[in-house]
Amino acid sequence: MEMFNKLSGMLLGALEAREPTVDLLDSFVDHWRSITTYYIQTTDDSRPASQTDIPWRLRQMSDILVYEEKQQDVEQTGPCLQYLLQHKLLETMTTLAKAQYPPGMTQQVLIFVTKLLLQMQKPLLQLVPVYRPVQKLIEICAPPGSGAEKEEVRFLFAVCSRLNQDPHVLQNVLQLPDQQLSSSQSSDAASSQSEPSASSPAHSQQGLLWVLVQLSRSPRPPVRLKACEGLLLLSALLDGSSEELLPAGAQLGELLAGRLQELYCLLPLEQLEAEELRSWPRPSWRSESQPDHLTSFLSWFHFLDQLTTDAPQVLSVQVSQCVRGLWLMETLLPQLLHTYAFLLPPVVFPVEGAEPNMQLYTASRCEQNILVSTSVLCHVVRMVQSPSLLEQLLHFLLRTPSLMEQLLRRCDHVSEQISMTSLSLVEELLQKPHRDILDHLVLSFLQSRSYLSSPVGGPEERQPDSGEEGEDPQDLDDDPFFSDGFPDDHLPPPLHQPAAPGSAADVVNSFLCLVPVQVRSAHLLQEGGYESYVLDARSLVAQCRSLSLSWDWPKTLPPPTCSPGKEGDFFEGHLLKVLFERLGRILQQPYELNLQLTAILSRLSSFDHPLLDEYLLDPYVPLSPSSKSLFSVLVRVMGELVQRTQQVSNISERLMDTRRHLLGLNQNPSLEHLTLLQGIIVLEEFCKELAAIAFIKMPLDRNQQNLSTEDESAPGSTGLLEQNRPVRTGTD
Repeated sequence: MEMFNKLSGMLLGALEAREPTVDLLDSFVDHWRSITTYYIQTTDDSRPASQTDIPWRLRQMSDILVYEEKQQDVEQTGPCLQYLLQHKLLETMTTLAKAQYPPGMTQQVLIFVTKLLLQMQKPLLQLVPVYRPVQKLIEICAPPGSGAEKEEVRFLFAVCSRLNQDPHVLQNVLQLPDQQLSSSQSSDAASSQSEPSASSPAHSQQGLLWVLVQLSRSPRPPVRLKACEGLLLLSALLDGSSEELLPAGAQLGELLAGRLQELYCLLPLEQLEAEELRSWPRPSWRSESQPDHLTSFLSWFHFLDQLTTDAPQVLSVQVSQCVRGLWLMETLLPQLLHTYAFLLPPVVFPVEGAEPNMQLYTASRCEQNILVSTSVLCHVVRMVQSPSLLEQLLHFLLRTPSLMEQLLRRCDHVSEQISMTSLSLVEELLQKPHRDILDHLVLSFLQSRSYLSSPVGGPEERQPDSGEEGEDPQDLDDDPFFSDGFPDDHLPPPLHQPAAPGSAADVVNSFLCLVPVQVRSAHLLQEGGYESYVLDARSLVAQCRSLSLSWDWPKTLPPPTCSPGKEGDFFEGHLLKVLFERLGRILQQPYELNLQLTAILSRLSSFDHPLLDEYLLDPYVPLSPSSKSLFSVLVRVMGELVQRTQQVSNISERLMDTRRHLLGLNQNPSLEHLTLLQGIIVLEEFCKELAAIAFIKMPLDRNQQNLSTEDESAPGSTGLLEQNRPVRTGTD
């Protein structure tokens, strides 16, 4: 009896296990037949699909397929899925979706396929009856004026997620063989088109990559973000491991760079302000706010920066090269090379056949284009973090013929705004982790050391620099204009004077003694000496050292290439030339421009390279007659300062009043001689900053090292220049 009960239980269990399977298949088939019956019997072609029972039927079918799979092993194919594959239901659904019959059928089919891709574990995209309908559904996504963006982007993201799980089916979904043929046929046409999207092979067939880029244009933030996330998933798969995937990488690069180019062309250049661009916060591509044109452009660049950072090296290089070719070379370069706006003032720029007011308008418009394009480039350089994207940006800037020279010349432009923006670009470049920047802009010109007078000996043979005026800097301490005239309670901590010139203490004192005593004003407001810059200098030197740590710079100076008695003409390079020329006019320039100028010179002086130490921080370097150094330029400026201040009465009171204004303590300063007084204050602070940098960089004896520790722990360790220089925005 007990055996009979066990046998009855087993038979009953088998029957119960079999009965739901039969019911599932019957129910699945019944739902599908109900859908097909609707098309046979309906007479109302305009009735939306959402007002029929089709959505409910499709939802029931997807639930059955998911439930069926959970009741068996993933490797097994249930009868409902077999029915779907054998009768090519997805093909039929795709045809109905493409015909939009009834209206809204596309959304319903996309929802059905999305649920299958996300909830079923079986690798469906390996199956021909699945991936071919998926290809067709991708092609009908993102039409103009689409009302199904939400369903489309969810479907596409589901496809990308399954491809991420099964990368070997990527070629099936992307249809790469057709794309490769299309790419080879359109390569010649692509090189001659100015609009990248028109020449892209993606436009000959709307594949997955093209559709995702189209949806990334959506004004709806959830759709836009989901499309970008899908592109990130796909980019991780295009690693170049297969030559068949290389055309997809090239296609993606053209699409992404073309979108960047398009967004840049939408910028209202005539309405943008350079000052606004300098302080524009760094946007994120993940932001859900409704962006304006500038934010859209910068957000897309931020997305490309992340994509090229995270993507495989092969794809990262492909995308970055497309950015350089399409946006930088085709669009930005012509705007940056408006040389005529540099050569002539706006009021005299001629335009053939134009009225006088039109001449002014045309020249002013050219300057505005230069100003805004340089400002955007500066902001992009500040934002970029991707090594491959930075590499292509520098390739554009440093290796495009005459471009960098032109940008550096604009640091001394007739327009102060263009000069400020160009100087800001230089400062941003100096903060990027790439050795080619300093090599190209500075070190390649100093490498020969042809700035030295001959014969060149060791330190014991070197004579003090004449500073271009035939004066001995050692005599500056005896000159009433250059004596160290700080009151006793505001003196910098005394340094042990070494016997040999050129030591750390001697260099520090040389910079401190440059400013004539009667125009020093820091002590009048209880401000400190150079020690107020020591902490900032240590931070700046540490930043520069961290950048150059992997650059394998030499520790010692190279031998001069000029033979004794055969001194050649020394050229310090376009950058140092324009910086020295600007520094020579520091007493006639706006305060903000002087802050930017001294910030660049301080950063250059902080890099730990022996050539920079010698040329920028050594007051005793013996210069050839045709050469000048940072110290010699400062000596000449001090000579001009002495002459000009003789014409200003009550110089100490005026300087104190101006300094109070710069510190925000006086809102109504006297406008008489204001530029001169501000320039004097910047000079005093700049010399203290250089002294602090030399103090940090050069070897000190034990007593001086103890002094350094005391200086850094002193209160109020930020100088006026650091307080007033603008804080960089848009950085991580």
